[in-house]
Amino acid sequence: MKLQRTLLLSVAVAASLMAGVNFEHAPKAQRVMPEAGKILSFNQAIEHASKCVVNISASRKVKQNIPPSFMDPFFRQFFDMPYGRMMPRERVQRSLGSGVIVTEDGYIITNNHVVDGADEVKVTVPGDQKEYKAKIVGTDPKTDIAVIKIEGKKFPAIKMGDSDSLKTGDLVFAIGNPFGVGESVSQGIISALGKDSVGINQYENFIQTDAAINPGNSGGALVDSRGVLIGINSAIITRSGASNGIGFAIPVNMAQRVATQLIEHGRVDYGYLGVSISDLTPDLRKVYDHKEGAVVVNVEKDTPAAKAGLKRGDLIVKVDDTPIHDASDLKNTIGALPPGKKVRLSIERNRKTKVVEVKLGRFPDSELKAEGGDKGVVDGLTLQNLDKQIRNRLGIPDDIEGVLVSGVKEDSEAAKAGFMPGDIIIQIEDMMIKNVGDVEKAMKRYSGKKRVYINRRGMIRILVVD
Repeated sequence: MKLQRTLLLSVAVAASLMAGVNFEHAPKAQRVMPEAGKILSFNQAIEHASKCVVNISASRKVKQNIPPSFMDPFFRQFFDMPYGRMMPRERVQRSLGSGVIVTEDGYIITNNHVVDGADEVKVTVPGDQKEYKAKIVGTDPKTDIAVIKIEGKKFPAIKMGDSDSLKTGDLVFAIGNPFGVGESVSQGIISALGKDSVGINQYENFIQTDAAINPGNSGGALVDSRGVLIGINSAIITRSGASNGIGFAIPVNMAQRVATQLIEHGRVDYGYLGVSISDLTPDLRKVYDHKEGAVVVNVEKDTPAAKAGLKRGDLIVKVDDTPIHDASDLKNTIGALPPGKKVRLSIERNRKTKVVEVKLGRFPDSELKAEGGDKGVVDGLTLQNLDKQIRNRLGIPDDIEGVLVSGVKEDSEAAKAGFMPGDIIIQIEDMMIKNVGDVEKAMKRYSGKKRVYINRRGMIRILVVD
């Protein structure tokens, strides 16, 4: 009897608690079957788009670094190939990828990393037995976009969409050539938009999708349910090497803008302010009236920002009429504008909002090639700044500063001095090196023979150059 009273009391208490909570319930839904005799299919929607996605085969010659000591007659006997042939010092590296035909006369958009450094690029078009030799029109490592061209007429060209109109949850299809097995289509949805700080490219505004993107899909098409191009498949986040449901595509609007400049000018020019910026942290939001924007943490000398009077601590909240939400937003917005364009920056300084006008400059080159000794660097060197993308790709710790040696021309002064690809130049004489511009300054500052300090796989070495 006592147990029964306890149960009744518990039910009464629970009922009284529930009575005061108003949950919103969805109306009852009816489960339906597809119409009898009909199959749901997107075949017609993606049929044309599939014909526009090509297979790309890129080959490049890779030099084998054989230590000089191995050329000694004593060691050579251990490295002789059959019939007296020496071990080859050069090998051909091949890679597969995908691309999207965007014009009837054969212009193709793909990823920069698909054709980067390629000596020969070949393309096969769906339904065409011919193998086309492609010309590299231009590459842009900052966005990982490249344009190649094949000769011919009336190629199937994909229809371009508008990536600014996309919504999370939209149905999408990734079309490409994964693992080199031939044309393949995978389905998914848009998981997120505007993804940045991924550390893949310098300029990032990715479409994230769970449509399976696997090796070989790079450079292929991400299309909507109409078969219209909305993105270029670029990368995945994975531990196994296969798709784990987190894939990234470059928005078609960005790809189209970059491709247009590569076709018309052979290069891409980015607007340049000359500031170092950071996001608003929770603590920083307490000292600004605006709760979104990019904080200026440093202003470089003799840059557009310095000439316009920008100061450390300024919070940039608008570029013209475009709101700025964070640091990546500012970088992408300024980068999309042409050098020489005048823009109005709305900034918060000391809790007051003001507008300053800036004439954008041209983004400094992050790569420097020297073909002769009069270029201010060692003949035969190709140098690159250590940006976030390169650090992530090569596993270079953040505490190592310097400039990456990304290429050494055979039989050049750089090769004779002992430089190797992968070296990091950290100091020249007494000058610490932080970017490619520092290398030029140091080479001009010091006359005669100069000591160049490099970090080679964690070991510090000294090379001497003229």
